[in-house]
Amino acid sequence: MQLRRIGARGHEKPAVVEGGVTYRLDSLTGDIDGDFLAADGIAHVREKLAAGELPVWEGAESERIGSPIARPAAVICIGQNYAAHAAESGAEPPTTPIIFFKHPNTVVGPQDAVPIPRGAAKVDWEVELGVVIGREAKYLESEQDALDVIAGYVTSHDVSERDFQLEQSGGQWSKGKCAEAFNPVGPDLVPADEIDPQSLRLWSAVNGEGRQDSTTADMVFTVAQLVHHLSQYMVLSPGDLINTGTPQGVALSGRFPYLAAGDVVEIGIEGLGTQRSEFVPA
Repeated sequence: MQLRRIGARGHEKPAVVEGGVTYRLDSLTGDIDGDFLAADGIAHVREKLAAGELPVWEGAESERIGSPIARPAAVICIGQNYAAHAAESGAEPPTTPIIFFKHPNTVVGPQDAVPIPRGAAKVDWEVELGVVIGREAKYLESEQDALDVIAGYVTSHDVSERDFQLEQSGGQWSKGKCAEAFNPVGPDLVPADEIDPQSLRLWSAVNGEGRQDSTTADMVFTVAQLVHHLSQYMVLSPGDLINTGTPQGVALSGRFPYLAAGDVVEIGIEGLGTQRSEFVPA
């Protein structure tokens, strides 16, 4: 089962895809957001599907696909969470999770254009497993408790501008992470009980040429460890998005050129779907 939001930007409607058929969810919920997830919305969708009570969305395949989660209150990111990526960045693997934030308004759909910011020269791609929180979490006692608060998983693209991130940010990374549309998400939110988060292939390509190709088994800190760790320092809210880090193969390595207007980045994660983003002038 895949939860999806479909329609023009700012006017998306909730949907669910099951067996290749898209069904409308607007009779059940106004949107796929934190309130929906906290109210056991995923379980209710399954009940309605099993009962055959959801209408088919005719022509859904011709509609724009938006981010599968609406208006996350927070986008929490993990830095250097793959050892090989840390090495290509010139760093040792971290001994504790590195945390930074993206502005929630960076979240856009999986096929939306991404503007290259004014003055940018080092725009980089980063495919990441995204974790969506399903209920409030603080001071979780165990890694199993951490897994229990996860609603599902998404394909997430942590776009970065490396000069803004490393040279102009004064020692923290946010300036290089928060430009317009710097976090395409989706196409789908897949429920947590349908995914093993530590055995997923993830990959990226630029203009059809492969860049990243790895597996979440190579994470320094697992999803369960990350969510447990974060809950000791902040309250996680339903609908929050956690980007769990990217594997090696980015432009920061020096092996590939940075992105320019007209470039197309494709990313994908096994079981969660693919994205295609064209980079355009701001």
